[in-house]
Amino acid sequence: MRALVAGGTGKIGRAVAEALGRRGYEVVAAGRRDGDLSTAAGARSLVQRSASRLGGLDLLVHAAGDGFRPQAVEEVEESDWDAAFGVTAKGSFFLSQAAAPLLRPARGSIVLIEDVAAEQAWPLFAPHCAAKAAQRMLTRVLARALAPEIRVCGVAPGPVAVTPEQEERRAAETVLGRVGTPQDVAEAVVYLAGASFVTGTSLVVDGGRLLQSGSSRGA
Repeated sequence: MRALVAGGTGKIGRAVAEALGRRGYEVVAAGRRDGDLSTAAGARSLVQRSASRLGGLDLLVHAAGDGFRPQAVEEVEESDWDAAFGVTAKGSFFLSQAAAPLLRPARGSIVLIEDVAAEQAWPLFAPHCAAKAAQRMLTRVLARALAPEIRVCGVAPGPVAVTPEQEERRAAETVLGRVGTPQDVAEAVVYLAGASFVTGTSLVVDGGRLLQSGSSRGA
């Protein structure tokens, strides 16, 4: 089994790559230095080079992202909007487009790492929320477009890669009363990669964060 993990050098992507490796996958864990995923050409190049190295492709995981930083709506500039949408939404589409011809004969799958921000209105992260909402819709659109040979699913993490000083606050936002880990997300990816009758859905890994009432101005 052969997998490309785009964003495989980040906290979540690295955990995903390691978990897949333990399950017998041969993995290419690609980082920023391996290509610009905000462009169609960059996405195509990464897929082609990875498939050549692996001898094919059975699984694509898109865990890369950009543009996640707090800003009031009045402070957001066009470059901030482009950064958030480029890697997250545009990258999801063009990576999947490029990988589809390779995944189809293998009856492979695609897993997009989404975010609970797709369903949360965070005023300080407007471009990020919008980009993640677009990505979640792409999970559903691509699942229909690429079926029946290719399954497409999403994993939407909540607080799983937080700094120590944020941990107490973020834990209080969940119904389980604790934060998760990148490994929690990785296990969800492994499950979806092998769940042959699951497609077009997003698995939320947030400790019950979306069940909490009230609103939050940040992440």
